[in-house]
Amino acid sequence: MLAGPLFSREALTVPRQLTHFLIRSGYIAALFVLMYTAAQTTFGWQQVRNLGDIARFGQLVFQVFAVVQLALMLFFAVLFAAGNVAQEKDRRTMLLLLMTDLRDRELVLGKLTASLLLPIVLLSVSIPVFVIVQLLGGVSLAQIGCAIAISAAAGLAAGSWGSLVAFWRDKTFQTLAISLIGIVIYMGLVEGILAAIGSVSNVALVVGAFNPFRAMLRVLDPLNVAGGVSFVQVASMSTAALTFLAIAIVAVTILRVRVWNPSRTLGDLATMDEKDRGVVRPPRPVWNSPIIWREMMTKAYGRKIFVIKLAYLVIAAAAFYVVLTTPAGSALVLGMISPIGAAFVALSLLTMMLVNAQGVTALTSERDAGTLELLLVTDISAKEFIFGKLGGVLFNSKELILTPLLFIIWYMFQGVLSVENFVYVTIGFISLVVFAAMLGLHSGLSYSISRIAIVNSLGTMFFLFVGIFICMILILQARSSFGLQLPSFLVFILGGSLGLWASLTHRNPSPALTLAAGILPFCTFYAITSFLLGQTLGVCLFVVAAYGFTTIAMLIPAVSEYDSALGRTEMPKG
Repeated sequence: MLAGPLFSREALTVPRQLTHFLIRSGYIAALFVLMYTAAQTTFGWQQVRNLGDIARFGQLVFQVFAVVQLALMLFFAVLFAAGNVAQEKDRRTMLLLLMTDLRDRELVLGKLTASLLLPIVLLSVSIPVFVIVQLLGGVSLAQIGCAIAISAAAGLAAGSWGSLVAFWRDKTFQTLAISLIGIVIYMGLVEGILAAIGSVSNVALVVGAFNPFRAMLRVLDPLNVAGGVSFVQVASMSTAALTFLAIAIVAVTILRVRVWNPSRTLGDLATMDEKDRGVVRPPRPVWNSPIIWREMMTKAYGRKIFVIKLAYLVIAAAAFYVVLTTPAGSALVLGMISPIGAAFVALSLLTMMLVNAQGVTALTSERDAGTLELLLVTDISAKEFIFGKLGGVLFNSKELILTPLLFIIWYMFQGVLSVENFVYVTIGFISLVVFAAMLGLHSGLSYSISRIAIVNSLGTMFFLFVGIFICMILILQARSSFGLQLPSFLVFILGGSLGLWASLTHRNPSPALTLAAGILPFCTFYAITSFLLGQTLGVCLFVVAAYGFTTIAMLIPAVSEYDSALGRTEMPKG
């Protein structure tokens, strides 16, 4: 009743779609595949009769499930909420919603709850899997309840933030970028306050409750009673704090929704007098390639794009400060990478997510605004369009790309990184950035619905990073028995290949894309093992080969089978 007809429509129509059931069953299947891989990595093919070993395995699986599910809830909640509203603005249907008799509360809550429907369903169907893990031992029902509550509250807060940004900003890329960067800045701000005031006071306990990952780590360590506070109390405080934050964000959105919408651009246009309407600007010289000219010389992604870059530079400065203040010889992060390397990896991942978001919105914005069809009837060739868009994405992201490169240049001059490894890291990083940009364009071409294209593109990047993280954790868990447990990773890798194949070949399957989906997870797995063994050349070669081939496999059909890539013609059969 509070959400109104928008949520009611979503709740009635979504269960009728086959994909809804496939996603639910696929999520549960992925959890069981992950559990099987962890079991094979931990025990291998030997029979285990020791209850203590089984309980330790249950604890390990619960830790992986809880952290991964929390990350999934945060990412997809903010992505769905922001993309749902941004699509309405791109299609100019937000004005129609504002003209109806929907109350502000119904509009905001309806869009928010409709966006969070799928994440909440996936969170709910995961509860039986957690209960099965509890039967193994090492985990209590109280821990499971706390983990689910923290994930739900964090998803609600993240979705509320994405909804606020989407109602506030007009351009889809700005919405996605501000939403993602805002979460990173929020986490850093909470940790910065804790570092300033210490972590033993009552104020620190309250501030720490606003970081869901900190609360989740306390749940995963139930015997830790620091400050005389149990994990149940910490989880309750975190759930309450995040819920209060979500309510505050939603309240602000409801109060400002009709101030932000219709946008100020439309408002200014409506108030122009007749004299101003008659003013004609002198024509601007256009290059021979109008697509790249528009991407580089106009404000195609909004007038506030510099704010996003400034926020990214603030994050980079904070990461640089952390690196400078970290004492030499500090412990490896998660037992895998040094704090200096972790800072570079974090910035690189954020860069690739933003580049991917700009790549997919470069196509979806054109389609929703109705300008893509106009471009298709001009004499602009496929090469001009695709390379123009790709070059524009990389040009507009130049500050985001150069910042991590400056980091590793500084590492090289400090002696942390050799010249040889600097070359390897630079080549690998550039290959991944180009892959992220091309994946965004490929998703924009493959999916006719903008929201699905955005979710598919960013979701593919996110699952790729999560898969790499999980794989590294399991390899470290296997340790000396890794050689014997190597076949157990095949199920995990094959699952990744299948998901990547479904994403890349959605509209126009090809042997090259099928081959790319098959070899990329295997090459990534080899690169991970080479990195953990210190074989830097192997990492560079396999990253460049796998991701470079996948980039070319997406690029060639886009420029050679242009109409087919857009779904304007049917691919020949046979």
